[in-house]
Amino acid sequence: MSEEKENIQQFELTDELLEQVRLLVEEQTDKALQKLLKEFHYADIAEILDELNLEEAIYVIKLLDSETTSDVLMELDEDNREKVLKNLSAKEIAEEIEELDTDDAADMIAELPEERRQEVIAKIEDEEHKEEIKELLTYDEDTAGGLMAKELVKVYETWTVAGCLRRIRGQAEEVTRVHSIYVVTKEEKLIGRLSLKDLIVARNDQKIADIYISNVDYVTVDEDAEEVAKVMAKYDLEAIPVVDENKTLLGRITIDDIVDVLKEEAEKDYQLAAGITGDVDSDDSIIELTRARLPWLFLGLIGGVGAFLIMEGFQEAFKQYAVLFFFTPLIAAMAGNVGVQSSAIIVQGLANDDVKGSINSRLLKEMLLATLNGFILAIFLFLFVWSYDGNLTKALAISVSLVAVIIIAGLIGTFVPLFLDKRGIDPAIATGPFITTSNDILGILLYFWIAKLILGI
Repeated sequence: MSEEKENIQQFELTDELLEQVRLLVEEQTDKALQKLLKEFHYADIAEILDELNLEEAIYVIKLLDSETTSDVLMELDEDNREKVLKNLSAKEIAEEIEELDTDDAADMIAELPEERRQEVIAKIEDEEHKEEIKELLTYDEDTAGGLMAKELVKVYETWTVAGCLRRIRGQAEEVTRVHSIYVVTKEEKLIGRLSLKDLIVARNDQKIADIYISNVDYVTVDEDAEEVAKVMAKYDLEAIPVVDENKTLLGRITIDDIVDVLKEEAEKDYQLAAGITGDVDSDDSIIELTRARLPWLFLGLIGGVGAFLIMEGFQEAFKQYAVLFFFTPLIAAMAGNVGVQSSAIIVQGLANDDVKGSINSRLLKEMLLATLNGFILAIFLFLFVWSYDGNLTKALAISVSLVAVIIIAGLIGTFVPLFLDKRGIDPAIATGPFITTSNDILGILLYFWIAKLILGI
């Protein structure tokens, strides 16, 4: 295992390697190409294929053995995998599906068009594998059922230790990694887990019912994928069993599936924070990218128009105190920055399930923090304006406005994501242009209102 990890870390996709692979494909030197690729992990081969054109990638895919091909396909970029699968027959895809665990197999089939999906399923020869895949396809992809695999090791409480060991050997052949051994009743209800150490040291004639551990973490089949991730992270689990409402054992979810969930959620939150709606990437069409970006850009446009209307209402203040105009960008920027900082901390806490207590306590803490930061920054700004303009009242007006703006922005940045989370809306939206634009407008309004009040305009 350590050697494999070392090889993975040392792999580097170079132009020389790509050129070598392309040359071998062009010359159709199959044995040399097979020998070259045999040295690499399937994830490395997928990285190579992602850089080849479709025709070259198809050639390599068909050259690999079926077990390697199935793993490579799962590691390919989603768009590239879709193109490759379009160029494989239903029988060829079915052959790769049979090499995959049921969760990966279901994921791959789910990416196919409905008609093509049925063709592939019909070509799967292993009837048990086929039925398990069809069952997994009935679950929502964002639930525990959509994440779980059917492959697991289970034992019955009535078995003896000797009989259990014999049966476990047979089950383990079908399971890539044995993280846990689950104990069930004759009705298939999950009642506990079995320690490998306890199994080894127990007498052969002992019953499993006498040595199993009743304390076992589990999730229900309709549990949200993010909640499953939180449970596994909280208890440091490598795998967790999945049950139905009657506690019947249905499958298990392993840590690699949870890593994928966390990665997808992080990407989604990052896009929301950047003001991009929908799941898009750089290779999508201009129309798709426009649809994802335009709503938030339009919000920014509305925010700009709002700021213009606010500033227009304070024309008299500008005429008497032109210096106020020049500090408007600073006030707006500070409002936006403070709001994003506050919301980012809350969103991160919500994602990690670290946000505890009432909303009021959070708002009070943020108000105190914003007040401290505001006063420190305001002192610096006061000294700068006073030395630059020489007018104490103007310096005071601008500095007091900055403190007020920072406090309000901090409160909004804290309240909005908490409010959205309570309403079942992704709070990550609060770290994007929404919070920035709203704080910009409110900051400018507050700035001119306080300045006008202090200056007596």
